[in-house]
Amino acid sequence: MAKSRKDKSSILDEYCKNTHQNRKYAIRRIRSFSSVPKERRKRKQTYDGYVKVALAKLWEIFDYPCGQRLAPLLKTETSRLRQLEEIFISSEVVQKLATISPATIDRKLKHQREVLHLNRKRGGVKPASLLYKKVPIRLTEWDTSELGFLEIDLVIHCGSSPLGLYICSLNTVEISSGWWEAEAIMGKGQDPTFKALKGIRKRTPFEWKGIDSDNGPEFINHHLINYCEKENLEFTRSRPNKKNDNAYIEQKNWTHVRKVFGYFRYDTDEELILMNSLYEKELRLYKNFFSPVMKLTRKERVGGRVKRKYDVPKTPYQR
Repeated sequence: MAKSRKDKSSILDEYCKNTHQNRKYAIRRIRSFSSVPKERRKRKQTYDGYVKVALAKLWEIFDYPCGQRLAPLLKTETSRLRQLEEIFISSEVVQKLATISPATIDRKLKHQREVLHLNRKRGGVKPASLLYKKVPIRLTEWDTSELGFLEIDLVIHCGSSPLGLYICSLNTVEISSGWWEAEAIMGKGQDPTFKALKGIRKRTPFEWKGIDSDNGPEFINHHLINYCEKENLEFTRSRPNKKNDNAYIEQKNWTHVRKVFGYFRYDTDEELILMNSLYEKELRLYKNFFSPVMKLTRKERVGGRVKRKYDVPKTPYQR
């Protein structure tokens, strides 16, 4: 080993000559091997295990919303739920939950989301009729500033077998506000579907201007076409086999129906009564008055990714 400065300099000169490396670069490399890296000081954890447990419980109470939708609820509803003894947490945890950001919420709940993940099943109907020529295909994006246009769909509850008579849910959502209504019917015939749609229209707190459905025969029929013409309602349909054309109602099929009733089979009158009781009372009130939704305001492509901007989360009633 070189002891003097002169010996070290000679060794460095010979090393640079043989390797053709810059002298300063060689010095930095040699020093990197001799120095012991400093241990990085860990950032103090703001949201500990108590906060994470409380966050998971509130996430479950509010029906598993994303961080952007859950954050405003934590600021306004946590103290109320604590007073009602729905949750048992300290004042310190309440304060931390009121300041937690949407990104941190999603990060803290990442594991819970993976555990509760359910694969979506897909099903469909292949219709064929001359009536389809009377119902135009909607090719443009919705104007989300105008109230009164709805997407509608039928969710079947046949379980693993489509045989026999079973319950279906007529699902509707208003595009501008996100107002949601549903009604359970026995079977997927044209008559019960049409009667359920008229019943839903009576319950909605706004005037209808138009409806958009898929290509199922339960919608594309003389009953509904004549009704829309008589009531001066715009009636359009999506392109066949294009699920994204009905993106609004497809989302509600999952969040408002499947997450509540699952993929089980329901085929009794007692189950029909219970489902309609939920659709007309508790579930309807909860989704429209207490569950905030976000509206997409802008999309822009940055490189290979699309960045989406949303407005402030509000309940359908607030909109």
